[in-house]
Amino acid sequence: MKIGILREGKVPHDDRVALTPAQCRLLMGHPHNFIIAVQPSPHRCYSDEEYTSAGVPVVEDISHCDIILGVKEVPVKNLLDGKTYFFFSHTIKKQAHNRNLLRAILEKKITLIDYETLEDINGKRLIAFGKYAGIVGAHNGLWTYGKRTGLFDWPRLKDLHDYQQAREVYNKTTLPPVRIVVTGSGRVAGGAISALQAMKVHEVPVDEFLENKSYDYPVFAHLTSGDYAKHKDGLPFDKANFYAHPENYVSAFRPFLAVTDIFMNCIFWDVHAPAFFKLEDLAAEDFRISVIADITCDIAPASSVPTTFKASTIDDPVFGVSKTDYTETKAFLPGSVDIMSIDNLPNELPRDASRYFGDTFVKVIVPELESGHSEILRRATIARDGKLMERFFYLEDYVSDNVPTH
Repeated sequence: MKIGILREGKVPHDDRVALTPAQCRLLMGHPHNFIIAVQPSPHRCYSDEEYTSAGVPVVEDISHCDIILGVKEVPVKNLLDGKTYFFFSHTIKKQAHNRNLLRAILEKKITLIDYETLEDINGKRLIAFGKYAGIVGAHNGLWTYGKRTGLFDWPRLKDLHDYQQAREVYNKTTLPPVRIVVTGSGRVAGGAISALQAMKVHEVPVDEFLENKSYDYPVFAHLTSGDYAKHKDGLPFDKANFYAHPENYVSAFRPFLAVTDIFMNCIFWDVHAPAFFKLEDLAAEDFRISVIADITCDIAPASSVPTTFKASTIDDPVFGVSKTDYTETKAFLPGSVDIMSIDNLPNELPRDASRYFGDTFVKVIVPELESGHSEILRRATIARDGKLMERFFYLEDYVSDNVPTH
């Protein structure tokens, strides 16, 4: 099996990689005996020299490879006809900015397997960077709060070598009695919660959090769907029904607006589900939230957080939203709410995130590649031989003209 690791071409550049040098060396040895080549890159978190030292050829031309691994969307001009690609294509929600990418994949008869579509028989995703999105998002949420209040001053994760250095910072910090809400129940929320625990933030029950008790230490409440949504007809909350028919539910998040300092949003949001709150809620006297770390980062108005006007960037991580006229402002201003909405958070800890991702690829996806016939890979394949696969027929109008996109 011949695998090529491409140089990330999306701008701004991404430092992550699907396989580290050590993971490549493992796959090149017995019993796998893969042939692997890596395109040179000035930005990748693992240097060309690290790959070379691991015995991995670093070459510009990877056209001899059958399978090509990337992380972010591949620029159309860089796509090689007829190859099998693995990367995050961001097309399955009909994202407008990537329609031409999927069109090109079909035109070039590329086989596209999106990491997001790799699922087990229960529909659970098998591989993701989500844990590190949560870890970095939680750090950035607290970093933003520290900048806003002046109560503490942390370095950015992008300026540290790895997560262990961040843990050393946490161990030297006594955080103020800040109140945090975390929403979600997947890998992203799990990563955020693990980071908060490393920061010595104490988890408290949701009911107790709502009572607005006074604490002399930082606390967080972890909300799942039954805590922030309710049936619009007053019926008991049913999780399965909520995920099947989110349009039948309204937000139950209003009480948390008055007792929360930092809101960390980690849910996977359906466009038919209710938003947590409305923009007009910012003007309410009891709107207490001063920092929103929207780790999910769906862009308003099709979003769970109406203040996420845009994705912020690693270089410019925070913007404000006025509580009076709901317009974008500079960060850290009185009378505004600060929004951290970076959409490539794991890239702030690229080495840690890449090791985590690559380990999963080796343990979970490689056996599927070696099996010869994998139902998991078949179901995950979006396109092959110039056609959309059955599971993704719903994208046919997306790649045609005159069709709305999300």
